Amino acid sequence: MDAQALKQRVAKEAVGRVESGMRLGIGSGSTAEAFVRVLGERITGGLRIVGVPTSERTAALCRDCGVPLATLEDLPELDLTIDGTDEVDPAFRLIKGGGGALLREKIVAAASARMLVIADASKKVATLGAFPLPIEVNGFGIVSTLLAVERAAALVGLSGELRLRKTGDDPFITDGGHLIIDASFGRIPDPEALSAALHAIPGVVEHGLFLGLASTVILAGTDGIEVLDAG
Repeated sequence: MDAQALKQRVAKEAVGRVESGMRLGIGSGSTAEAFVRVLGERITGGLRIVGVPTSERTAALCRDCGVPLATLEDLPELDLTIDGTDEVDPAFRLIKGGGGALLREKIVAAASARMLVIADASKKVATLGAFPLPIEVNGFGIVSTLLAVERAAALVGLSGELRLRKTGDDPFITDGGHLIIDASFGRIPDPEALSAALHAIPGVVEHGLFLGLASTVILAGTDGIEVLDAG
């Protein structure tokens, strides 16, 4: 079964958990996009929800699929967020931000009573870090911020290449107007310590470690669907 088929399978499983009347956070990325398309079909069939998108790209797809939208200012408290992930460990800690929407994704997830994560089974890892950690930063003082990230990582025993994300020859710009540093630390044995160290840097806007947010993870593999609950 190819990757697209797995995304379709997990998207259908996730949509089955959406109830009429929900205020729904809608994530970004290719798996979340598969979810939006299935959600649009359910809405055509009579499902009533209002969605808060986590990126401009997700918002555009929702409009194309007939998904009613609101802003987080309209709906500051949500029932459920459904989003993908780049990695998930056994403690339901995530690395997100491969698509560049990590700041809005984290804000929306934190505003939700529950976060349901959907992914293919390859995203399940024993320890976070094989996927480079996205760190969203302010453009002002970028070199100083890069050096500060390097020092902060060293304090928690980590090192690795720090690369400014680009689109072609130009820096990648997030929906919030920020830049992203992709940090290839390798294994991150203490995500909480790294999170605290990065948050202490003035130029860091947010990072892609999602800690204490996911309540359910649905994974699609060649053997079927695996549902994990944080309890």
